[in-house]
This record gives sequence, structure tokens and C-alpha cells, in this order.
Amino acid sequence: MARNYKKEYARYQGKPAQIKRRALRNAARRKMVKAGRAHKGDGKDVDHKRGISGGNSNKNLRVVSKHTNRSYPRTKTGKQIRRRRK
Repeated sequence: MARNYKKEYARYQGKPAQIKRRALRNAARRKMVKAGRAHKGDGKDVDHKRGISGGNSNKNLRVVSKHTNRSYPRTKTGKQIRRRRK
């Protein structure tokens, strides 16, 4: 069964709260590229240490591999279980 991207956008991605969160993620990426800590096509993600609600301060951002940033354990409903990082 093919994904219905238009329906996904209407139900979730197009909501004002999600648009704002996406804008914050994009701003964080631009900030790291400008600082020279990330590069286009480098295969890395910009990670918010304390979550996106912690803001885009330098102390809350770091560049990590995609695998590291996207591999948190999940609950049955899909929420992240954030592990304590060393």
C-alpha cells in the first residue's frame, strides 16, 4: 500500500505546531552549517540535547550521526524514551 503524503500533511505535518517545530529544526541546521560544524551532504543530524523545546542555543545543539539521533527506543504509541546520555 502506497503512502498518502497529502493526507499525512493534512493530519499532522501541516498543523501550526508541527510547522513551528520544523522551522526550529531547520534553523538549528542552518546555524550549525554557518558555524562550520555541519556541512551539506555530510550524513549528520543536528541533535537537540534537551529536546527542541530547549531552544537553539549552542549549549543545546550538537552534530551527531543520523543513526545516533534517530535510534531512540520507542513506546507502543511511538513516543521516544529518551535515555540519559553520557
